[in-house]
Amino acid sequence: MSTFLELGVRKDFVKGLKELGIKHPTEIQEIAIPILLHSKTDLIGLAQTGTGKTAAFGLPLLQHIDTANPEIQTLILAPTRELVQQIQKQLFKFTKYCDAKIFSEGVYGGEKIERQINSLKRTTHIVVATPGRLLDLIERGDINIKNISTLVLDEADEMLSMGFKQDLNRILKYTNGTRNTWLFSATMPEEIKKIIRTYMSVDAARVEVNKDSLVNANITHQYINTTIKDKVDLLSKLIESRGTERGIVFCRTKAGTQNLATALKDRGFSVEALEGDMQQREREKVMRSFKKGNLQILVSTDVSARGIDVNNLAFVIHHQLPDHNDYYTHRSGRTARAGKTGVSLALIIPGELQRIHELRKALGIQFKEVYL
Repeated sequence: MSTFLELGVRKDFVKGLKELGIKHPTEIQEIAIPILLHSKTDLIGLAQTGTGKTAAFGLPLLQHIDTANPEIQTLILAPTRELVQQIQKQLFKFTKYCDAKIFSEGVYGGEKIERQINSLKRTTHIVVATPGRLLDLIERGDINIKNISTLVLDEADEMLSMGFKQDLNRILKYTNGTRNTWLFSATMPEEIKKIIRTYMSVDAARVEVNKDSLVNANITHQYINTTIKDKVDLLSKLIESRGTERGIVFCRTKAGTQNLATALKDRGFSVEALEGDMQQREREKVMRSFKKGNLQILVSTDVSARGIDVNNLAFVIHHQLPDHNDYYTHRSGRTARAGKTGVSLALIIPGELQRIHELRKALGIQFKEVYL
């Protein structure tokens, strides 16, 4: 196994990594870092969340920054505000021991645009952004991404499934043709292939991690038979049986999320809802207490859980199965991160067993029926 120094990462960055407890490169870091450090190329990375992608693109990107040039040199696009903040925080921690300061700004909705405009007037080398807010700033003339040398599309499939396709196409047209594009995605739907064909070089390097399994191999997949009226009772027993372990329960709708969170609260569980109609301040408060471990259970919709990266989540429960296979991948991927193990458990009602067989075939995973 290589060390970060052997991969070509500078000593000052390695020192920052050590302090974060990152001693050995993950599979994607080992493959992608040398490619991105030593050749000017487009790159397509097929990797789940939790595989160490941020350092895989972040370290080469930071090492390419010319600190003497105050222009924006790199743009990183991510689907959610939470993910933008997380990437920005990690980049900042990687650069702790650098002599020359590397400045990055986060650009996302839910915060006053004026504040972001003022921040961008200072020296900014890297912009980490959600597509919608970035487009606002470009079209107002408050940000210029024409001369960027690197564009990173992180969790590209999630950006498309959240409806950012038009925004992405418009943003890509504002960058010039000489930039390198590094695209990371957990799945490769047709729309992603279209973006690759339109905006990326045919010689783009390709990196695939765990290519045999679309879903993280450290996750145990289970299902349990129940009925609609017994679901809340069953869920309560399941959460109780996990002791103090933390997890996320997924619902399909915003209303369902709120109702279930209320029902579990009434039974004395430490639980909060996370869904799209909540105020940004409220969302952040819930996320903070979940990350700090003050909250045991999060009840969430698919879209609201995007970009949530919380360590040590022991389980994911599907209160209802998702409509899309990709959503199952994303939901399950919230557990068993950074080499840990986890459980993904679906509560199914009569008639839904067929859906379990579909997921098994499509995603190549084994399901085990469990009983309480």
